[in-house]
Amino acid sequence: MEIRPILSALLRNKTGPILVALQVALSLAILANAVYIVNERRTVIARPSGIADEHATFYIKARNLDTDGPEQRLAAFKHEADVLRAVPGVASVADVSQMPLSQSGWNSTVSVDRRQERGSATASMYLSGDSVIKTFGLNLVEGRDFLPQELVEINEKQDKDTPPHIIVTRALAGKLWPGTSGIGKTLYFGRNEQAQGTQVVGVVERLQTEAAQTGEKGEFAVIIPARLYGGSRALYAVRTEPGQRDRVMKEAESALRKSTATPMILKMRTVDENRKDRYRGDVALQWMLVTVSLLMLLITCSGIVGMASLWVTQRRKQIGVRRALGARRIDILRYFILENVMITSAGVFGGAALGLALNQLLVSKLEMARLPAGYLAGGALLFWLIGVIAAYGPAWKAASISPATATRSV
Repeated sequence: MEIRPILSALLRNKTGPILVALQVALSLAILANAVYIVNERRTVIARPSGIADEHATFYIKARNLDTDGPEQRLAAFKHEADVLRAVPGVASVADVSQMPLSQSGWNSTVSVDRRQERGSATASMYLSGDSVIKTFGLNLVEGRDFLPQELVEINEKQDKDTPPHIIVTRALAGKLWPGTSGIGKTLYFGRNEQAQGTQVVGVVERLQTEAAQTGEKGEFAVIIPARLYGGSRALYAVRTEPGQRDRVMKEAESALRKSTATPMILKMRTVDENRKDRYRGDVALQWMLVTVSLLMLLITCSGIVGMASLWVTQRRKQIGVRRALGARRIDILRYFILENVMITSAGVFGGAALGLALNQLLVSKLEMARLPAGYLAGGALLFWLIGVIAAYGPAWKAASISPATATRSV
């Protein structure tokens, strides 16, 4: 079928085709970027925290209301950890300074040279007098875990020294010493002549920060073999046997309260709850974008169907004359479908350009990654398919018009 007659008909009635093409262009631009953002958010939400079994891990914030001195509190911390280890179903316990995804914790500037003016990175500090690698189930990819004699006890109100050995994440090691192993390297906390140097003895595959930022910064973390004491608060990470978490949480709370005559304030939380709260906004954004995308598709389909139906009504006599002159149903069907494909194609090419422009704006303002061409290509194919399907009903209706009916008033 020749395209020239179709173009001629479209040029005589430009308003409708232009509006539909603009609608397709706008829908494609929004849909491609929305789907890309949704997939990106899904990837971020599903990022592993480094904890081997998040569903079996929880933590307890404990505050003792007594007024004992630092040494008594240190003994109480050790006793509480032993009480938790004795609960049936507990696989490992570690006192920690913070938890991944908790959105609350301690960060510090780290440097590879104490004389540099600016820090090399900002890392999340995980302090523990126990094996965090064992309790979290972290994957040690280089070096070793801390030796028992390397675990120290620090009075947080008096001592300021940092233990001589640390473990870092692979992301942080790659940032500080790209292309080389981090084992044996010296890392400084701070960036002045008084900055303390520590030696890296191990590298774990990943351990997310408490904020779980997007990108590699979300895995800039340091593990320090130190048990802090001197205050009345303690934080215990507990890994249970698979399927035992909920029961263990109840029994652990009861065991801690029974272990001392001093009143305690206990707050328990799971890693699953941390993940849910951390990404609550991302999940809401996903649903909003999905809803907008579906509405745009629905509106675009309605526009194409409405326009095609209107043209069928307006061209009944023309269709009847063509049928009377020998045009087959398939010819009428092809005509209307090809017409809609041409309009959709104009919208698709305009939408591709608009989609790239919108993505460039997001890249410059929100530091997002560039839109892969596959999203625009997939969106183009989708809208071409929508154009054919949406126009098929009106086109078939047009092809079904009999010459006698259409030309009765001619």
